Amino acid sequence: MCNLRCVFCQNCEISQLHRGQEVSPRDLARMMLSLQDEGCHNINLVTPEHAVPQILEALPPAVEMGLRLPLVYNTSSYDSSASLRLLDGIVDIYMPDFKCWDRETSRLYLKAPDYPEVARQAIKEMHRQVGPLKLDELGLAKQGILLRHLVLPGRTAGSREIFLWVAAEVSVDTYVNIMDQYHPAWRVGADRRYDAINRRITPEEFRDALEAARAAGLYRFDRRQPQDPWRRWRARLAADRRV
Repeated sequence: MCNLRCVFCQNCEISQLHRGQEVSPRDLARMMLSLQDEGCHNINLVTPEHAVPQILEALPPAVEMGLRLPLVYNTSSYDSSASLRLLDGIVDIYMPDFKCWDRETSRLYLKAPDYPEVARQAIKEMHRQVGPLKLDELGLAKQGILLRHLVLPGRTAGSREIFLWVAAEVSVDTYVNIMDQYHPAWRVGADRRYDAINRRITPEEFRDALEAARAAGLYRFDRRQPQDPWRRWRARLAADRRV
């Protein structure tokens, strides 16, 4: 489940339609170990604030049984500072969204008018705990914060203001993923109130967002390129030879 109600949610089956399975903390620990055995690089906890106590209960037995993977807290940033403080020293990588800059946009599209204030406070707390993103020699995230921003049609999200704030109040070293995959989903298209975002973004809108981030002083951008399937295998082999 998710504690926001974004009308454009692209994962509404999971986030808002109550599909899923309840598990005990002990079962959650076993699931983490199963993912480790399958070769996963991290344990990715998605919008998990409502389950923070259960996660904290699951981690000691998971570690006792051999869990060694980094923990990723993957969130909308609609998180309380109290919950985040409980995770200080436990979460390795924070992946927060910053969705919308102003209250009215957040009220209309996220159903949470206080989202901007909550997100700013949460992101600053995450950065205080783990700092800028650090990568290993294979390009895998090991620790830090990776900020995501989904560009909305018509510059609705306030991308320029978000990037100016990140550079000034968090760090110009913040690793940023500016996302272009918005498409009308969930309730968009079924309600005339959301007509302004009832289309995909244009290349110009995405380019404007990227230029706004650069103008703000940000420089660490996630660039998804076609991957050489053997690149990481070769890098691991070279690392093994150096040991």
